[in-house]
Amino acid sequence: MSECKVIAIANEKGGVAKTTTTLNLGANLVRKGKKVLMIDLDPQANLTILSGYRRPDKLDKTITTIMKKVIGGVSFENTEGILENKEGLKIMPANMELKSMENNLLSAFNKEAVLSRYIKQVKKDYDYILIDCMPSVGLLVINALASADSVIIPVQPHYLPLNGMTEVLRTIDKIKAFINPRLKVEGVLITLANMQTKLARATVDTIRQNYGRSIKVYKSIIPVGIKVAESGIAGKSVFSYKKSSKVAVAYEEFSEEV
Repeated sequence: MSECKVIAIANEKGGVAKTTTTLNLGANLVRKGKKVLMIDLDPQANLTILSGYRRPDKLDKTITTIMKKVIGGVSFENTEGILENKEGLKIMPANMELKSMENNLLSAFNKEAVLSRYIKQVKKDYDYILIDCMPSVGLLVINALASADSVIIPVQPHYLPLNGMTEVLRTIDKIKAFINPRLKVEGVLITLANMQTKLARATVDTIRQNYGRSIKVYKSIIPVGIKVAESGIAGKSVFSYKKSSKVAVAYEEFSEEV
């Protein structure tokens, strides 16, 4: 197996399709024969729910369980807590218990590297590990960026989400300078785009002009599409739900770029 690539999907602004991007990138990589682990690092557990696990608070083991073991120096099996859905997608789930982890990390030794210690143990089993980050800059997101090789930044083509992208780029620069020098921006993915509007077209042009020289802005643009919402309700990736849809085609093109 080739060396595992760890990618965080992050933006400090919520509602920009971080979770949808994580799920559908992971699903398409699995379709191509890659071994993928998705890590839900958001207490809202949207990635867990969209993967088909409707009641995350009923799960016995989650990423919180594993991170507590890492902090306490307790050994664990590589497969512990990992679920596999009908599409063959493996996920380390989350639930609301993860909210308490921020406080646990405050007193932990080497608190920025707790997730890294977990990933170092399991990464030999995978080609890709995808981390779905919560919309914040707390210790959980710092742990994700400290353990990642690169970051994909989904951004909706509107003013406020664009501000969130600017903030996450600043955070990445700080993590790279002080904690994880290998961290890089994998690329910026434009999501939830209605390219028939002048605002969306102008914002996309601004992103490409202002950032395209220094970081990759993916050619693929993920359109607004009802099939994403429907697939989420069904607990499936958009490929499994409606692979001929415009959103599925766009996510397939995006995964090829990745």
